[in-house]
Amino acid sequence: MAALRTTLTHPVLRRAGETVLTLLGVSLLTFVVLRVVPGDQITASYGIAAGELSPEQVASLRAYYGIDQPLPVQFLGWLGGVVTGNLGVSASSGLSVTALTAQALPNTLELAVLAILVGLVLGVPGGMLAASRPGRARDGLTQAGSLLALSVPSFLLASTVATLLANVFGWYPNGEGYRTLLEDPLLNLQQMLLPALVLGISIASPILQTTRTAILGVRAEDHIRTAEAKGVPPRRLQVRHVLRNALIPVVTMTGLQFGFLLSGALVAEQIFAIPGIGRQVLLGLDQKEYAVVQSTVLVIAAMFVLVNLLTDLAYRFVDPRVRVR
Repeated sequence: MAALRTTLTHPVLRRAGETVLTLLGVSLLTFVVLRVVPGDQITASYGIAAGELSPEQVASLRAYYGIDQPLPVQFLGWLGGVVTGNLGVSASSGLSVTALTAQALPNTLELAVLAILVGLVLGVPGGMLAASRPGRARDGLTQAGSLLALSVPSFLLASTVATLLANVFGWYPNGEGYRTLLEDPLLNLQQMLLPALVLGISIASPILQTTRTAILGVRAEDHIRTAEAKGVPPRRLQVRHVLRNALIPVVTMTGLQFGFLLSGALVAEQIFAIPGIGRQVLLGLDQKEYAVVQSTVLVIAAMFVLVNLLTDLAYRFVDPRVRVR
């Protein structure tokens, strides 16, 4: 019994330790980078007028913003607040970072989920289509389309789509003011459609390539050739034997892309005026809101770690032979 308890506890403790170290490293790196970038909250608030402030006014403002202390004291003070649940306060809005994040995070999560669905709908069938005739015209055209989608920058695609629909068709629901899913479900889905398509197209390419490679790898295995020799119908062979065994790398890629969407949706959120967590970081950087940026980046890192953990756990459902270590 003691040996079993040790076997179950050790991976949990190891993963918990890795998570704490990862979040601590992200926090420290973010803190250092913010201080290296020229300017501070005073220059962000007063602009060129900051040069006209007296030394006493500057000292008073530095104390107000909490940047008059040595850097280690600033970091430990902020970290202590995080441990106790205080993520800081936005000086520009007067709201706590916790309240801002609680408003922005659901919007980003909704956008990420919709984008993942678009990526899966385009990527998995596309990968299966390409793998069905490797080296043939179908494979070449599918991969060419995948590379084209990957090479087009998200900001260019988003700007082009938004401009085209607004000017040519007069349809741009994102210009009506953002509405949450609870406030106006129909308008919310319309506002999420374009950014989800833009992001979904960009992540469909790696999902497609991963699906194609995984399917071709599984098809070369002995049990697939044995199933073919036994006369298993092609559709059943493709779904139950090939695709099911090829899902592990697809799940891994999907989890990675979902994690990246939590922080990489910034461009789409900015262009389509979605008040998500990426836009919150951008506004915090613009105003040199140290607490906002540090705490929001920490939340994003925590979500990324959580997504990786859920991806590992999903392996058990995809393939019961896999055991999370």
